[in-house]
Amino acid sequence: EGEDGVLAGVGEGTSIVDCATLAESDMVRMSEAVAGKGGRFLEAPVSGSKGPAAQGSLIFLCAGSEDLFNEIKDGGLKAMGKASHFFNTDVGYGTRAKLVVNSLMGTMLAAFGEGLALSEGMGLDPKTMIEVIGQGAIQAPMFNLKGPKMVAKDHAPNFPLKHAHKDMALASDMAKEAGVEYSVMDTAEKLFRAAREDPDLNVADEDFSAVFEKVHKESSN
Repeated sequence: EGEDGVLAGVGEGTSIVDCATLAESDMVRMSEAVAGKGGRFLEAPVSGSKGPAAQGSLIFLCAGSEDLFNEIKDGGLKAMGKASHFFNTDVGYGTRAKLVVNSLMGTMLAAFGEGLALSEGMGLDPKTMIEVIGQGAIQAPMFNLKGPKMVAKDHAPNFPLKHAHKDMALASDMAKEAGVEYSVMDTAEKLFRAAREDPDLNVADEDFSAVFEKVHKESSN
């Protein structure tokens, strides 16, 4: 929106595909601004981080211009992603889907961290417990991916904790607006907020798996 910003270059025939995860109101505002200058707008936030992006296995969650979606779904989106979903011609539905996904992902990781901490507290080998969890009905690729790194305190960022918390906070606000029961995910959001704001941990820029450090800290208090 600046003097030399993206919007300044928008005109008839311009197409904008926005893959950020923002508040729904921000997406709607930008869509209206692009349309007001004769352009087309597609919101397309992605499920997946650096690894899936490099592997071309992102999942695009789209809304807005259906014509633009149909033009690019077998080209640019397919080159970067393994799946693309179109939810609605009204911008905002892609963001809603993304916030549901990310709030669930953060909640799962928070619960997983508490499970690992409990394992350690009860004298169980957390590496063995990761293996056990990965063999049963509650297995999840994220647990197998993050678990060994969490135990090793390796939180090199793929998805920074501050961004994960931002999405969880937006999802909590969305749930309040919708009048939907969200107490479990609200509790996870508070844990992520506490981790992000803890000056002793300083993990806001670390991977969102670093919420495990906050679990550890609270366990020892």
